[in-house]
Amino acid sequence: MQKDLSYYMDLDYEIVIKRIKKDDKISWLAYYKDFKNVNSEGESASEALYSVREAFVEYIESALAKKQHILEPNEQEKAVRINISVNAAALKKIDAYIESLHISRSAFLQKSALEEIEKN
Repeated sequence: MQKDLSYYMDLDYEIVIKRIKKDDKISWLAYYKDFKNVNSEGESASEALYSVREAFVEYIESALAKKQHILEPNEQEKAVRINISVNAAALKKIDAYIESLHISRSAFLQKSALEEIEKN
């Protein structure tokens, strides 16, 4: 298996998004949990997320060119593939919603499920 840009982009790295208040102005910070130096700010959460993904691509391309070691997600946090069924109408709504967020269905469903669990 060739560990190229596509390989690393397909790994399930955790992205942290935080709301920040500076001088009465709200902005958003996004960073990769395993790569805190790969971060970005935006006026919205989706803007910060989009920008941090672009920064991650640049980081990976640079590390590959320099033949540097690139960390992979912690094995305990490694994604496990599951098979679920979702009705077509719900799936269409999910896809429309996440399109502007630039995240995968899996990331969205995982985040939503964990938020729901933490409510209770």
